[in-house]
Amino acid sequence: MALVVVATSAAAVRASQFSSSSSRLLPALAHRTRAYRSLMTTPAGTVGNGRARLQVRAARLESTGVSVGFRAPQFELPEPMTGKLWTLDDFEGSPALLVMFICNHCPFVKHLKKDIAKLTSFYMEKGLASVAISSNSIVTHPQDGPEYMIVDAEKFKYSFPYLYDESQEVAKAFQAVCTPEFYLFKKDGRRPFELFYHGQFDDSRPGSNVPVTGRDLSRAIDCALSGQEMPFVPKPSVGCSIKWNQ
Repeated sequence: MALVVVATSAAAVRASQFSSSSSRLLPALAHRTRAYRSLMTTPAGTVGNGRARLQVRAARLESTGVSVGFRAPQFELPEPMTGKLWTLDDFEGSPALLVMFICNHCPFVKHLKKDIAKLTSFYMEKGLASVAISSNSIVTHPQDGPEYMIVDAEKFKYSFPYLYDESQEVAKAFQAVCTPEFYLFKKDGRRPFELFYHGQFDDSRPGSNVPVTGRDLSRAIDCALSGQEMPFVPKPSVGCSIKWNQ
């Protein structure tokens, strides 16, 4: 089934503004959306008209790769909500930076969206800088595209910029593999941001009946902002695989 998302009028206006100010990012969006709608998500086989159907599945992955001390890669990405281009330098004045790879459709992200919004809003008032990035292919998942990112940002009242990584080069630079994936960087004076924590939000998962608390990430942020060492070994974040362009 194709997924249909109805945007609010305000979101539609912002989407139009983003499209006109960053038109180079979206010239193929309509074509890609049509391409996605032509894919069937039922099991492979033939149906009445003889056309093969393709099943698209999400792979469950754990965050891996980078370790403490990894330097935050440079990036320049647009924010669909405003059309503004954001770079790593925009966060230089903050003692810590939380970078989150999320998307609209992933059930693991959906499970946390409200609490991600609450946690980041709370800590941003204490000096934390936060940014979220969506890197999923919109060929297979158009619901993760810029105009729908605007809808999500408004619905959940994100206080952080929600950026669009169309080329997926930023996700590759961070070595991100899943959504959600959390990177907490710490800054010491004029030194570059260095990775302090790479792990899960908490132990809760969709359908697990474990309440969402944000305990792991909040403890890490508290330590980063107070200059303390990490008192526990991070558990990897678990989520859907990033949907790479083919």
